[in-house]
Amino acid sequence: MTLTRSYELCRRLNARHGRSYYLATLLLPAWKRPHVHALYGFARYADEIVDSFTVTGDRAAALDTLTDRTAAALTGEPVDDPVLPAFAQTVRSFGVDHADIHAFLRSMRADLTVTRYATYADLLDYMEGSAAAIGTMMLPVLEALPGAAEKAREPARRLGLAFQLTNFLRDVAEDIARGRVYLPLEDLDRFGVSVDDLRRPAPTPALRELLAFEAGRAHAHYRLALEGIDLLIPSSRPCIRAAYELYGGILDRIEAAGHDVLRARVAVPRRRRVAIFTRHLLAASAADRAERRVTVRAP
Repeated sequence: MTLTRSYELCRRLNARHGRSYYLATLLLPAWKRPHVHALYGFARYADEIVDSFTVTGDRAAALDTLTDRTAAALTGEPVDDPVLPAFAQTVRSFGVDHADIHAFLRSMRADLTVTRYATYADLLDYMEGSAAAIGTMMLPVLEALPGAAEKAREPARRLGLAFQLTNFLRDVAEDIARGRVYLPLEDLDRFGVSVDDLRRPAPTPALRELLAFEAGRAHAHYRLALEGIDLLIPSSRPCIRAAYELYGGILDRIEAAGHDVLRARVAVPRRRRVAIFTRHLLAASAADRAERRVTVRAP
């Protein structure tokens, strides 16, 4: 697997499985996009092992293999894997924190055995690896302003949490089909919702109230993430603003549908996605040109 092919595979994984985020990445400077796709591709590749309906083999053994190959690739060893060449080069090039990678793989391993979360604190612990760590892995590629890297970490965490909570609300029906519930059991009890209610063709009034409550938590994470956008260098801001609006748009559509996520998968209409992209395109182009404007002085 050459680096070129590995980066291209990661790009295709992003384009196929993360349409909203992929669209937003097109607002980044062209040289940065492959590195964002490499991080996304690695995350999606691991998620497919533990979550895909089409994987029928030993998932634990496959995740063990990926974990071992990842460790080897990060030390510079050549590995026989489609996504790791691009991922490892990106990690080395940008100094991505290995602790975030370990946290992510730990949460992927939890998906092999854990199908319920008793409390919101338990769910947050899982999302620390599955979502918050993705946000902080992306941060070195996106680039914080000089001196702002540490301050930008918490908003990056929050954005990852907001995105994943949005996905959990959208995918209630899909997750229960896999035998998983990402709504805290204490919240189900509080609102009088049973796990069987998640399998109904339409939500009960109690389930709608529960989903509205969880949507409020997602909104809180979005609010705390917002300040982080201005801590990024200008050429990365349009991408993250667009992603913020695209994922936030999913949450808006859930609320507009009365929190009915059981009849059909909620999505932002294509026309709306294109409008968000177009609105940020001019700013992205201007910021990219400004960063390329350099003066070479003769010695």
